[in-house]
Amino acid sequence: MGSFVLIWCGQLVSLIGSALTSFALGVWLYQHTGSTTLFSLFYLFVSLPFTLASPIAGVLVDRWDRRLVMIVSDSGAALCTVAIAFFLLNNHLNIWLIYPLTALISIFGAFQVPAYIAATTQLVPKQSLDRANGMIELADAVSSLIAPILAGYLLGIIQLSGIIIIDFVSFFISILTLSMVSIPRLKTVSETSLDQNTFIQEALDGWNYIASRPGLLGLLLYMMCNNFIIGLVLILLTPLVLSFSSAESLGTISSMGGIGMLLGGILFSLKGGSQRQIYALFTFVFLGGLSILIGGLRASVLLIGFASFLGFFGIPIINSASQVIFQKKSPLHLQGRIFSFYQMGETIALPVAAIIAGPLADQIFEPLMTQDGVLANSIGQIIGLGKGRGIGLLFIVMGLLMMLITLLAYCYRPLRLVEDDLPDAIN
Repeated sequence: MGSFVLIWCGQLVSLIGSALTSFALGVWLYQHTGSTTLFSLFYLFVSLPFTLASPIAGVLVDRWDRRLVMIVSDSGAALCTVAIAFFLLNNHLNIWLIYPLTALISIFGAFQVPAYIAATTQLVPKQSLDRANGMIELADAVSSLIAPILAGYLLGIIQLSGIIIIDFVSFFISILTLSMVSIPRLKTVSETSLDQNTFIQEALDGWNYIASRPGLLGLLLYMMCNNFIIGLVLILLTPLVLSFSSAESLGTISSMGGIGMLLGGILFSLKGGSQRQIYALFTFVFLGGLSILIGGLRASVLLIGFASFLGFFGIPIINSASQVIFQKKSPLHLQGRIFSFYQMGETIALPVAAIIAGPLADQIFEPLMTQDGVLANSIGQIIGLGKGRGIGLLFIVMGLLMMLITLLAYCYRPLRLVEDDLPDAIN
């Protein structure tokens, strides 16, 4: 357990550093382009390469030294960060350099994440795995809490270049902690197995298991819809807030979400959810839709901050409840393949959201809420007019859509009764 804690400390520092850069780079990009479409493409290059590289990375992580994979991944991401700093300091940084470098960092992350999770299983005793995974979730919550508000203030003091230096130092700390531990090398299968048709078929066994069980398939599709809406909202949160306030306010709002996420994670860790995980899932997704709706009502830091807290409070509960259902209903020998499709199904929604978010806001919703827009004399009299109010209207629509999807999901019997109708596959 001691080796895991040491790695966890390094990864926590690296996670905070990367979150600082991601937040600051997004603000820099939006402030220099003023385009929601170009800003949303930034998140496309963050998420899509990770999704596409994950199936390959997962196989290779099982074949290679996992500690070395993590060191190389962190080193590669650090070099990309240095490249961004180099172009910035020489006044050559632009979106067409940011996009490919961000994509490379995303690909390195696709190798680092499964290596970290797999190494955790090797280093932590079985009876302590829940505690270890709780610590990993806690690190995500801490970075969500600290990074946005810290980046918002640091941008005004040391600017983007200073934040990138902090990120580089955080990578160095992560690599240092990894070099101090030993992770046992697992005996792997022959290299030639990667070329066999049976490899592809075995990978598809996970999908076939889900597709043949309507309750699990319904849950996967429901989570995909949920993640798509959340991804859309998270991408457009920055231009929404910056349309009427500052980067510091955006950091405060994001940190309110981090506090909510932290408290939600602690609550689930202590209470363990409910015996009916699906009801907890429905409840907090519905509340998440309500929080998105609230966030779009007014150009108010206080109101959006409250909505952020409420929405993020439910995220760890939603994710944990969904994962617990899949864990109980999936046989142990198939869980790796099943969860690879589970993760791909969830993460693929984020690139789709990144592609749609910008055009949807810039070309459809924002023109509706101008002074002479179609909705200026109706909805505009309620939620306001001007820059950013079209995104506010989009938030209201997405919130209503999420609540409607939840009601429809509840009415779908195989999903509502998935915990009763489908027997547990593990003892």
